[in-house]
Amino acid sequence: MRLQKHTNPFFIFLVLFFYNAFAIAQSKIVKIEIDPSIQFQTIEGFGASDAWSCQFAGLWPDEKKNKMADLLFSSKMTDTGQPVGIGLNMWRFSIGAGSAAQHKESDIGDEWRRQLSFLQPDGQYNWNAMPGQTWFLKAAKARGVKQFIGFVNSPHVGFTKNGKAYSTDGKCNLNFDKLDAFSNDMVETIKGLKTTTGIELAYLSPANEPQWKWNEHNQEGCPYTNSELAQLYKGVNKAFAANQIKTKIQIGEAGQLDYLYNNGNSEKGNQVDQFFNASSPNYVGNLSHLDQSISGHSYFTTSPEQKFINTRKKTAEAVAKIKGLRYWMSEYCILGDSLMRGEKRDLGIAPALFIAKLIHHDLVLSNATSWQWWLAISSGDYKDGLVYIDKNKTNGQVYDSKMLWALGNYSRFIGEGSKRLFVKGEANQVFVSSYQNDKKLVTVAVNLTENDLDLDMNVKGKKQSVVQTYVTSTEYNLTPFKKYKNTKSVRVPAKSITTILSN
Repeated sequence: MRLQKHTNPFFIFLVLFFYNAFAIAQSKIVKIEIDPSIQFQTIEGFGASDAWSCQFAGLWPDEKKNKMADLLFSSKMTDTGQPVGIGLNMWRFSIGAGSAAQHKESDIGDEWRRQLSFLQPDGQYNWNAMPGQTWFLKAAKARGVKQFIGFVNSPHVGFTKNGKAYSTDGKCNLNFDKLDAFSNDMVETIKGLKTTTGIELAYLSPANEPQWKWNEHNQEGCPYTNSELAQLYKGVNKAFAANQIKTKIQIGEAGQLDYLYNNGNSEKGNQVDQFFNASSPNYVGNLSHLDQSISGHSYFTTSPEQKFINTRKKTAEAVAKIKGLRYWMSEYCILGDSLMRGEKRDLGIAPALFIAKLIHHDLVLSNATSWQWWLAISSGDYKDGLVYIDKNKTNGQVYDSKMLWALGNYSRFIGEGSKRLFVKGEANQVFVSSYQNDKKLVTVAVNLTENDLDLDMNVKGKKQSVVQTYVTSTEYNLTPFKKYKNTKSVRVPAKSITTILSN
């Protein structure tokens, strides 16, 4: 602002007064109190899956696939302090049903949605049959990932009723006469992966989104009732025990969160009580290899706002009734609701802010101990990927997205073992959560508003003297933003996700 040399001093005073008042109004102050003595769940980690695209992306030229792996898993920084990647510490490996070997006879029209399998049609195992996916397994391990989860969309086509990787009639497609064979296949897959890659699966999820009919044959899938799931889990547990498998069985994978509690569906709902209440006919909580966790997917529950909130609170309440039980949010991408449609790829900030708010709610309201995205790498025209590639099986371009970096605000800095802390203070469309990792404090602020704001953060019992922020916004990709000597006035830009590191 430029003032004439001979302007009246009182006029100058008025101009400066209103100018400063305007500047203050433009950057709202939000007071936050963090109490490290009040702690909630212990965070296990953040992850994504290798489904569909990795079987081809893992065959791309080394420079391209290493770029993808770095974006997903790297915890390194550049010389300027810019994170190379988002540091995922969990990786979901899709154990395919062998529909890819059936080609068009699989009835799954898009070959990118057919899955390979180590188990071949002749009953033999070929440990070189899934080179793209196993490349990403090794790349994840090399970059520090320690938690690997195998998951099954459909039993192998050799164990299904119709010989396909989808249900013809919308009912369970597993031939239970072959449950032992299916369970032994899981054992052989775990052993084979360990022998050939050095990676031992920490968890196996034998069924995925069992509530859906999976009869549209556009991808692998298999429905189950709760009683069928209980039988499945018991069969896999028996095989694990007999073969001294260390892998834990992770159950649930509910297609929608309300199936975890009593939503009126007696056959497929109320899964927490069904599987972990000792008086239930489907009780499996005492199985030797069952992990004391249950997972659900955050689809179709993000609007309207009250449903968004209530669904997550009810999920937390259901899980809390079972002593020692943990909750995983194990799959999400933007399929669409009244606020945002899933169709059309969008690498920009709008979907990134959408999922940042969701991550906040899943961690704070439903007490998720892990949060896992669906497709780590997507070739589609859809809001389902973190990293995007051209739909080409051998080469093409690699694109990062703001959704990748938004997740990175959580995954890159909230390490395994972090405790979520009590946070008091709120502002409309501003969501703040805080985590303690050793002696370091990690606070993530999601600002959905059009205005910059300043957080006045009071950390109870301890003054924070070294503060660094990282910002994801239209301009920045988890970029080092500002340093402070205290937390009295920490800038959170408009339409951003900002991570505040302090100690």
